[in-house]
Amino acid sequence: SLHAFRAEALSTMDFQEREDKEGIRWSWNFFPSSRLEGARMVIPLGCLITPLKQISGLPLLTYEPVRCKTCQAILNPYCEVDYRSKLWVCPFCTTRNTFPQHYADISENNLPAELYSQYTTVEYKLGGYNGSGGFPGANAPMRPLAPPPVFVYVVDVCLPTEAETEALKDALLMSFNLLPENAQVAFITYGTTVQLHEVGESEFSKTWVFRGSKEVTTHQLVEHLNPTKTPVAAQGGAAQPNTIPNLPNPERFIGAMSDIEFTLTSLVEELQPDPWPIPPHRRALRGTGAAISVAVALLESGYRGYGGRIMTFMAGPCTQGPGQTVSTDLGDQIRLHNDLKADTAPFFAKSKQFYDALLPRCVGNGHAIDAMVGSLDQVGVAEMKALVQGTGGNILCSDSFATPQFKGSFQKMFTTAADGHLCMAFNAAMEVRTTVDWKISGCVGPCVSRNKPSSCISETQTGIGGTCQWGMSALDHNTTFALYFDPAGSTPPGSGVPRRTGMTYRCMQLITRYQHPSGEYRLRATTVPHKINDTTNPADLAQAFDQETAAVLMARLAVFKADYEHLFDVLRWLDRHLIRLVTKFADFASNDPSSLRLHPAFALFPQFMYHLRRSEFLQVFNSSPDETANFRIMLDRQTCSNCLIMIQPTLHCYSMKGPPCPALLDSQSVQPDNILLLDSFFEVCIHHGETIAAWRKANYQDQPEYEYFRQLLQAPKTDAENIIKPRFPVPRLTDCDQRGSQARILYNKINPSTTHNNAGGYGQQSGELMYTDDASLSTFMDHLKKLAVQN
Repeated sequence: SLHAFRAEALSTMDFQEREDKEGIRWSWNFFPSSRLEGARMVIPLGCLITPLKQISGLPLLTYEPVRCKTCQAILNPYCEVDYRSKLWVCPFCTTRNTFPQHYADISENNLPAELYSQYTTVEYKLGGYNGSGGFPGANAPMRPLAPPPVFVYVVDVCLPTEAETEALKDALLMSFNLLPENAQVAFITYGTTVQLHEVGESEFSKTWVFRGSKEVTTHQLVEHLNPTKTPVAAQGGAAQPNTIPNLPNPERFIGAMSDIEFTLTSLVEELQPDPWPIPPHRRALRGTGAAISVAVALLESGYRGYGGRIMTFMAGPCTQGPGQTVSTDLGDQIRLHNDLKADTAPFFAKSKQFYDALLPRCVGNGHAIDAMVGSLDQVGVAEMKALVQGTGGNILCSDSFATPQFKGSFQKMFTTAADGHLCMAFNAAMEVRTTVDWKISGCVGPCVSRNKPSSCISETQTGIGGTCQWGMSALDHNTTFALYFDPAGSTPPGSGVPRRTGMTYRCMQLITRYQHPSGEYRLRATTVPHKINDTTNPADLAQAFDQETAAVLMARLAVFKADYEHLFDVLRWLDRHLIRLVTKFADFASNDPSSLRLHPAFALFPQFMYHLRRSEFLQVFNSSPDETANFRIMLDRQTCSNCLIMIQPTLHCYSMKGPPCPALLDSQSVQPDNILLLDSFFEVCIHHGETIAAWRKANYQDQPEYEYFRQLLQAPKTDAENIIKPRFPVPRLTDCDQRGSQARILYNKINPSTTHNNAGGYGQQSGELMYTDDASLSTFMDHLKKLAVQN
């Protein structure tokens, strides 16, 4: 059939080609129909999907989507269509639906865009009007546009130095120039107290002050800002205890950038450090949690249901009130991983509970929380992790607001698309529909559950499960989610799923609703088939396995588990899956490790797991809780290729022996006569060998006869700039020499194949000598083979 042909064409695509076309990659490109056989595949069936991926040729339809009357799925190329009777059969629930009146002219030669086979992803402008007539939309009612997105600046004024204050001012003024003229903006500063500034009044603007040691609820905020008036309930009438009051005249505090730019610029230029004196051997009083509660209450009472971001700038830890991370006494150390493990961090649980309570409010109201950190010390990102991640907010961590890393990342937040609008989406919801032969187990990514029941929900929960819909306050074109599925059994006859001899196809539809920066409400629907095949032929199974996607899916699951389970248990869970996978798909003689051979489609997977076990995602030694939280948030939201770089960094070698080439991530690649370029996503490191560094210090590159040496030194710098240019957040660039202090960035990532334990005599070792007790990749593989071939 035509539908089987379409599904077969997609299933035979290259993994990368399919990701470019649909924004999706599967761990298995076909999977058995039964749960028992599915469990024997070891690696779960899942996909990495980027809902708002920029797809060339994506049609933007200016009419409402046609939905199934039973399951609300959207018309797509995999529906059976009866052109004579003007009926279509939903592939998800097999319901027969009639086309609406404006589809009366539909025929095999006159199809709407959503039925074309090449348009497996379509985007709708909800409530739009199709003035040209033709297919849909002539009678569709216009849906009013949403107000422009609002940006609330929550600025820390307890900065340690004047230079730091000036750097933050420069960053704020830069962002004002990048925001659209119609963007709505509010401004809050905090230190010992929290100050909410009136920006909408041109004369006699007031500053409303709140205690930094106390949470501010929405009712308290409205009563404080209007002491002589009775709060108005959201539904009208007198305010009730459980209703959210509306703030009269919110334009006093939230105004269009074009109208208040002068006021905002004056506020920033006149920004002064917190006047509250700091006693000796004490930290500054800083009410970060109270300031965030004021911002959440302000948007909840004056901008509820519309997209917005609360951008929180933090130069130190919260030392008072809700969200407190540490006491003001400098003798008290801020919590470390050992304190969290032993449950001896005095403020962690209460602070985390406070931020977690804000999460459903923020997502329900459509507001994201961003964390902008410019501090050498921890500031409390670990406590805020669920709030930032669940709302889809960004996190920018740097040592100072003056670093190029922070300035570049903050500037890229306001990147605009070709149409002039910000590359952001707001107030989004993502829903999954599946055919009857599989079910959705859960999702791992920057989202929260909407607890929507459905027949397509699996009893087994993986990640955030028990629902078919997830909410997030902000999205961008690179935000990627991991979806996990569970086979529900064989396809029943008459299910509407396309069939071929020996195999069938099941379908999944992802529906993403969001608010466009222009104010339009849009819906994007992606419908993809997935092959069912019960073959046990190892060669066929190998062709279906995408080891890169599988590694990222397993990494995200491991990180999700690490937030709730002991790290030792998570590592054992990873090891068991790896051993089972090698045992099932490798060829070997029983009890003979040397005979083990793994198909090339699986060959890199053990290597990915080795580097994952050693990575900062699962090894918290030498990382603070804030750093670990930052790493895990990034892993849960980046694309497949970026996540792979995080798990196993890339290494390139530059030498006079030939052109630049990829190098093994191994200590033997460190040679005195080469330059290495390491990309670990968070950091880009240029490492010069001893001989190269000595020549550079002798300034040979400045002499005309050594022009080739100057070009050799410049090549990795140029490539590093090309790596950094498109990446968000901007990685830190380090230039170091062999055995220098910064060389540890490279040595921490490479495989320690030459250590003080296995090196030969003096001068006989090849590569850099690593002083570590970590097992090398070779030792890891030897143990893996030994365990895999055991009876």
